[in-house]
Amino acid sequence: MIRIENLRKSFGTFEAVRGVSLDVPKGSFLVLVGPSGCGKSTMLRMLAGLETPSAGIIAYGGHVVSDGARNWTIEPARRDNGLVFQSYALWPHMTVAGNVDWPLKVAGMTKPERRLRIAEVLKLLGIAELAGRYPNEISGGQQQRVAIARMIAPKPGILLFDEPLSNLDAKLRVEMRTELLRIHRATGATSVYVTHDQVEAMTMASHVAVMNEGLIEQFGTPGELVANPASTFVATFVGTPPANLVPILPSPEGPALAGRIADRTLAGSAAAHAMFRAEDIAVTAEPTARSLALDFAEASPIAGRLMVTGTSGDLRLTAIVDEVPRFTIGDIVHFSLPARPSALFTASGARLN
Repeated sequence: MIRIENLRKSFGTFEAVRGVSLDVPKGSFLVLVGPSGCGKSTMLRMLAGLETPSAGIIAYGGHVVSDGARNWTIEPARRDNGLVFQSYALWPHMTVAGNVDWPLKVAGMTKPERRLRIAEVLKLLGIAELAGRYPNEISGGQQQRVAIARMIAPKPGILLFDEPLSNLDAKLRVEMRTELLRIHRATGATSVYVTHDQVEAMTMASHVAVMNEGLIEQFGTPGELVANPASTFVATFVGTPPANLVPILPSPEGPALAGRIADRTLAGSAAAHAMFRAEDIAVTAEPTARSLALDFAEASPIAGRLMVTGTSGDLRLTAIVDEVPRFTIGDIVHFSLPARPSALFTASGARLN
């Protein structure tokens, strides 16, 4: 449904998006996730037609809608997509029904057709009783539903979301994630959703593109990203909690894992990183044959178990355990690593086979 080839976007000498290529299947829910400044919102703005690419093309359903080489793009109103902004951007002088009605009027629908469609989408979003109210008379969560209703009213084939949940409280965010997925299924549209919250990404997406410094580090299903991260950035960005990375440094005696001599087969003579999953690490009060001593940082309950974190300089380890002795801040905690890591990465962050 969406094809992106070698997409680039520069602002002066700064290159926000650096040669991204991506194929988004029809009907999928793609999440662009990454830290602030990684280029995900710039990507979405180019998909919406609000920015012209510096290079590369964007095609919808086989039809090119942006071509950076020709400095050409189809204007947003003529694209088969709808957009929900982070700020919702509702027209304050229009009622809820009026906000939903406007894009239908622009699309050339008759008044009876618009009336039926407004009633249909307001019912779908559960806000039919708010039709006569103005944006300043409804809550933030209700305003978000109005923005979504306005977007889906003209029945676009592509839905674009720019961090639409960031202004909501934690409980409402969880509820609205479910609502957005219900709307996605009801419309059958292809959705592209931008967020910096990897929990949102992993719970909502059919496909995830992890972005970093203008590039896509990895593209795949949420399960694929957690099971087989392609880089240290992905390994430490996705998952709850994310994976642990322990440095392996060369030494005359052999590779040293966080200062402890390790199996020579781990990384030979080169510096590397070993990945250990939190659920594979044990926590003890006394040292073991494969334990690392760290300062206790925190412990918090998670899904009936306990998430324990320890630090030592730049090293930070997290373990998921059933129970541990009572620790206080500053206590020495021993994190016992499994015999073999789940994955190995080069010093530059690329995954080793």
